[in-house]
Amino acid sequence: MDILLQQLFNGLTIGSVYSLVALGLTLVYGILHIPNFAHGALYMVGGYFTLLFMTSMGLHYWIATFLSIIVVGLLGVLMERIVFNPLRHAPPIHDKIAAIGVLLFLEALVQFLLGPEYRSMPTPYGEVVNVFGLTVTAQRILIIVTAIVVMIILHLFLKKTMIGAAIIAMSQNREGAFLVGINANKIAMLTFFISGGLAAIAASLSSPINLVFPGMGHLVILKAFVIIIIGGMGSIPGAIIGGFILGFAESLGATFISNDYKDIIAFLLLVVILTIRPKGLFVKGVH
Repeated sequence: MDILLQQLFNGLTIGSVYSLVALGLTLVYGILHIPNFAHGALYMVGGYFTLLFMTSMGLHYWIATFLSIIVVGLLGVLMERIVFNPLRHAPPIHDKIAAIGVLLFLEALVQFLLGPEYRSMPTPYGEVVNVFGLTVTAQRILIIVTAIVVMIILHLFLKKTMIGAAIIAMSQNREGAFLVGINANKIAMLTFFISGGLAAIAASLSSPINLVFPGMGHLVILKAFVIIIIGGMGSIPGAIIGGFILGFAESLGATFISNDYKDIIAFLLLVVILTIRPKGLFVKGVH
């Protein structure tokens, strides 16, 4: 029973990170219909910026994380302006090729500037604590709590603010949003900023229990795509629930089946769910 509870907690931790990454990905897809493969690179860059702010500048973990959110968010805006905005009238395949190009460029740039080495990120929350009989690190608790808080803030932002309403309107009917005077360029830039910020938060939270390296975004972005397909393309509730479903499935599968196959579980889960619900668990649209 203790092993089951421990793995459920681990699944909650992993699912929190997956959900944050998938939220940024699904926001961009839901509004701009761009499958941003470069989102994994933003996740990776977020981890590096937080690490560098802490180790090179001596900043506290939270200050470094906040600055990383701003920098990666702005990098997302730059990506939208330079790469995706000029391609808005091009065939859809061009967006995909451009996103893969950005992914490869950012990874190569980071590896050239900082090297290919695996690095550990220090954290002020490394102590081990007992929660309901479970032995966990404070960092894992922090991941879950912070992820839930971020999800609530994002929900309130989309539902309670005029800008959030504009984002939802863009996702539901892009042409109709134009007609009522919504500035598509500003909404697109803001969406990429939020998306980049979410990737940076996820990387900053998970890096202290994993490692920082140039290829750290590969598997995460593949699983994020699985999550948004499972949850329904463009669905925010689907991204959140899909992330936790995958986190629990991986954690339990690694323990009770085999750790060697835990990364395959995501794709098996994708096949099973799409067989039952071909359009995913939730309908399309940011809501």
